[in-house]
Amino acid sequence: MDKIGIIGAGNVSRAMLTGMAKTKYNLELIYVNSKSQESKEKLSLDLMVNCAKNNVTLVKKSKYIFFAIKSKDYNEVIEEVKDYVDVDNHIFISLAPGFEIKEFKEKFGYPNLKVVRAMPNLPSYVAAGMSCLSFSENNFSRNEIDQVVAIFESFSEVEILEEDYIDTAVSISASSPAYVYVMIEAMGDAGVLTGMPRKQSYKLATQAIIGAAQMVKELDLHPGELKDAVCSPGGTTIEAIKVLENRGFRSALIESMLACYNKAKMLQK
Repeated sequence: MDKIGIIGAGNVSRAMLTGMAKTKYNLELIYVNSKSQESKEKLSLDLMVNCAKNNVTLVKKSKYIFFAIKSKDYNEVIEEVKDYVDVDNHIFISLAPGFEIKEFKEKFGYPNLKVVRAMPNLPSYVAAGMSCLSFSENNFSRNEIDQVVAIFESFSEVEILEEDYIDTAVSISASSPAYVYVMIEAMGDAGVLTGMPRKQSYKLATQAIIGAAQMVKELDLHPGELKDAVCSPGGTTIEAIKVLENRGFRSALIESMLACYNKAKMLQK
């Protein structure tokens, strides 16, 4: 099997690697490097991946090379490794919002470079992530696409999108776990307010959200139809829905996600 190199040892790298470990992916094939020696050594010790001496060594050893760093650090890394690129063999996977495939190729100076723009999310940590992928046009073989998808499927569901939709994926799947965590915390607080211990409140809220999402996924029904099934006439749930609608719950979510999308677009400029 081909080797994978990951430049960056932050939360995204740890989430992907922990998910891969959970699904028994062969982590001996993976090399990690980071500006922080401590971070990469900790990742190596925790997950038994290989520490690369530097980014050049990582690129030389790997076929699939992840840029799991902030977009502001891309230029420095690209300058460091671009003379060691095998255009026919290497596949670069860019994870930063706002950094387009076209720009990635231009920075490297190789118009035929194979580039994947990817957007995973934090639940990859428990192999329950959502990853959106966009491939540079006309230069990937079917086998190469399948191999990239298989890597991401080791820690997440995968959806292949046109690149124009990747910024939308930032708001819908990459950033949205944070919205859900706020919701769980608020639901737990409400439970505590009515006298339930916090641990139990969080457990009930978390499982309710997991189950609700699983029903949408498996039953292929419109979310509104499932909402209606819970709302008995004159009952408790429709009373709660009335308050959510009065307080702008739906519009607040939409507006927050549009703000996230617009921020991703601004990063491109």
